[in-house]
Amino acid sequence: MSETTFTKVLVANRGEIAIRVFRTLREMGIASVAVYSEVDRDALFVEFADEAFLIGPGPASESYLKVDTIIETARRAGAEAIHPGYGFLAENAGFARACAEAGIVFIGPPPEAIDAMGSKIEARALMDRAGVPIVPGVTDPVDTVEDARRIAEDIGYPVAVKAAAGGGGKGFRVALDETRLEEAFEGSRRESEKFFADSVVYLERYLPEPRHVEVQILADTHGECIWLGERDCSVQRRHQKLVEETPSPVVSDDLRTRMGEASVRAAKAVGYVSAGTLEYLVSGEEFFFLEMNTRIQVEHTVTEMCTGLDLIREQVRIAAGAHLPLTQDRVEPRGHAFECRINAEDAEKRFLPAPARITSYREPTGPGVRVDSGVHAGSVIAEIYDPMVAKLIVWDVDRESARRRMLRALGEYVVEGPATLIPFHRWLLNKQEFIDGGACHADLARMSDAPTPLEAPAGPAPALAGDAAPDEAPQVVRELTAEVDGRRYAVRLSGRADQFGGGGAAPVAPKAKKARGGGGGAVSSGDAVVSPMQGTVLKVSAEKGQAVTAGDVLCVVEAMKMENEVAVHRDGVVAEVVAVEGASVESGAVLVKLEPAA
Repeated sequence: MSETTFTKVLVANRGEIAIRVFRTLREMGIASVAVYSEVDRDALFVEFADEAFLIGPGPASESYLKVDTIIETARRAGAEAIHPGYGFLAENAGFARACAEAGIVFIGPPPEAIDAMGSKIEARALMDRAGVPIVPGVTDPVDTVEDARRIAEDIGYPVAVKAAAGGGGKGFRVALDETRLEEAFEGSRRESEKFFADSVVYLERYLPEPRHVEVQILADTHGECIWLGERDCSVQRRHQKLVEETPSPVVSDDLRTRMGEASVRAAKAVGYVSAGTLEYLVSGEEFFFLEMNTRIQVEHTVTEMCTGLDLIREQVRIAAGAHLPLTQDRVEPRGHAFECRINAEDAEKRFLPAPARITSYREPTGPGVRVDSGVHAGSVIAEIYDPMVAKLIVWDVDRESARRRMLRALGEYVVEGPATLIPFHRWLLNKQEFIDGGACHADLARMSDAPTPLEAPAGPAPALAGDAAPDEAPQVVRELTAEVDGRRYAVRLSGRADQFGGGGAAPVAPKAKKARGGGGGAVSSGDAVVSPMQGTVLKVSAEKGQAVTAGDVLCVVEAMKMENEVAVHRDGVVAEVVAVEGASVESGAVLVKLEPAA
């Protein structure tokens, strides 16, 4: 018999998080309902649910973000509750209110808490009053670039321009000095309007070398709240996380306790209920409030591995009125866990999205290894959704053992078709800075040494996808075995074998080469500035006859929910603007033609 009052729950999401929730619901004896777009008609998550309903075309705005359609589908299916997952409507207070008005339980926090923490400006003010440290800056909206200049001069450069309604790196720009402020300000406003329908931004002092550490909390409807340790999320690209671990290698016991207690104060200050995360910037023994995520996090898995709790289960229980499963004095995390996000991105092309069909797929297994995925062989990583293929999570008794286990699992992971971050993760986990738990926490999309070449260690690495464009042939073209002096070798041949090394016991030495791309992600040459990926032209800032300097951003191309600035690779004059805002372009398509400067 179910321990909750729910008999059926709809999951308003897709991919791996939908499957993650479906699995817990099944264990709890609760029937599950999936919703899917036309693009996801054959997706794996649709098969996992007990029931599934088509809700619209591929674009999220016409399917996964349609509040009325999702509410009506829940009614039609007879679902008493809706779990939003993360992304899409997960932090939409209007959706939470619509659920309540329809008599459907929203498995998450109350809309008032979402509102309070959804506005970064209001959240800063609330945290300040609750005694939670905040980064120097302003709490009022910044309306003009002139206001931004005045504030930046007051608090000092570098400054971060941040979307008031933002999160996940969206609407976040950094201006290192005054010359870059206007571009950062306008870019933040534009991206904020696009993703959150709200162009309000604010400024705060940018801390260039902090650690990004977050604290997981659970709060119920009875006024109880606990914290479940921290997660270090400092390895990022474009201010979005790539690798997470718990515990953080730089957080002392005293700092951990202070952060946990501050997180509980923060949650209680806004009347929070459900699973939530307080994010902080950590510098030495100091920490500063960054934001609160009023939903389950992608990286909740590492906390589960170290605490033994199922956080999705606790969300469902709390939504049904249950008490927390334990008190603070009984929270005893053990061991160490890592999560690597296996995204369809090409790290050698500055982490550009690589949408494609998966032609071969095999997940690693073994002690302490977990994979949360939403794909199989034949699945399509679509351009219009985020690039995540799966999450690879490992646990072991200490950090070094867990690191070695992750390397073993990465070496077993097979994803053929799209380029993925598997080679990048192997490169990263072997860097001495990472091994030491040190300062391997810069924005990796801007690191000059990341990762060209990707010197992955020799060993079983059947999944080393390279940097082919989405429309090229699959990476691996042949597999064979050979015996030499009675010893059997497994050999996997591919177009990138010279770079990443072979498989099994026959490694091929990495071949060094120059980094491709450059400022703004351009991969152009000659007289043409080209699109580095398949996507949609979001903005064109070039004009015919305009004099340009190498590094100037001429276009912005969006793919997989990421804006990619395309910069000119040399000085010259714009001879022709080919790109049209709103148009779809293929990888390598000419955006702007150049001619020599007079």
